[in-house]
Amino acid sequence: MPVVLITPEVMLNKPAPYVDMLKGAGFSIAYPKNPTFTRGHCSVEETIDELSVCDALIAGGEFISKQVLQSLPKLRVIARFGVGYDRIDVTAVTNHNVVLTITPTANHEAVAEHALMLLLAAAKRLTFNDRSARAGEWPMVPSYPVRGSTVGILGLGRIGRSFAVRVRALGVKLIATEKYPDDAFVGENEVQLVDFDTLLSRSDYLSIHCPINDETRGIFDKAAFTKMKRNSVLVNTARGGLVVETELIAALQSGHLRAAGLDCYEQEPPSSDNPLFKMDQVVCTPHSAGGDLKSQEDMGIESADCIIKLQAGQWPAVAVVNSEVQAEWIW
Repeated sequence: MPVVLITPEVMLNKPAPYVDMLKGAGFSIAYPKNPTFTRGHCSVEETIDELSVCDALIAGGEFISKQVLQSLPKLRVIARFGVGYDRIDVTAVTNHNVVLTITPTANHEAVAEHALMLLLAAAKRLTFNDRSARAGEWPMVPSYPVRGSTVGILGLGRIGRSFAVRVRALGVKLIATEKYPDDAFVGENEVQLVDFDTLLSRSDYLSIHCPINDETRGIFDKAAFTKMKRNSVLVNTARGGLVVETELIAALQSGHLRAAGLDCYEQEPPSSDNPLFKMDQVVCTPHSAGGDLKSQEDMGIESADCIIKLQAGQWPAVAVVNSEVQAEWIW
């Protein structure tokens, strides 16, 4: 009986529709011995040991390298629980004739809602006001409006578009940077397309919704923060590596940036003494934007569906990252 290893912490040892789906299709379910395995802090040897049991993997945040894959000859499918796969060596996965899938339609609305929450929390000084009110200080410090502002969006994929629809309802002007825009969406939602420098200089609030790759890694650095509009706010629910954290901290400390809403960090989990955690103008969440109850279940179902289809000889093209393996791939 083929084994599916489920590693994301939120999925461990829980009854769920995706578990029933897999069992009904003839799979055995396994979970990692280390419940925090998917945080990505395990050694290569520990990773190989955890993954050696499975024919298919529903993956969280573990690192899957060439060295790891060389020791996993029976692994056929990696179904990523989410849409990002920057911790997976795609070239090595492809060279080892393993299919990599994502869940492209399951969590974009959850991330968009979370990004909007962070934007509003930063604008309304939520962290400062919450701590002050609990301490009995009752401050009367004005917050900032969102209505009438310019909201910039870097990336108009599924998440960026979902965010645009939601934030537009607040009465803002939308601008965006996107290489391959959906022209119909842009027109219907009155989004003005601009280059990256213009996005930086005109946005009162700037929300990041692009993937991380060689072109975008560290794109928000000192030069970018210098170009950003004074008193503006940065929201990041994409990937921590898009932002040079020390330079973000400097921009916040200098007052050039007014605030930030962050769901992801350069190091995850971040160190507890990270200066960002001590700033009242920063709202932090633990890389949880895509993981509300509905999206977790939907991602599980979509991951399981990919594995079941592939085992049955069907090709879930919309979810496959490395489609070049299709010609020679077999279960």
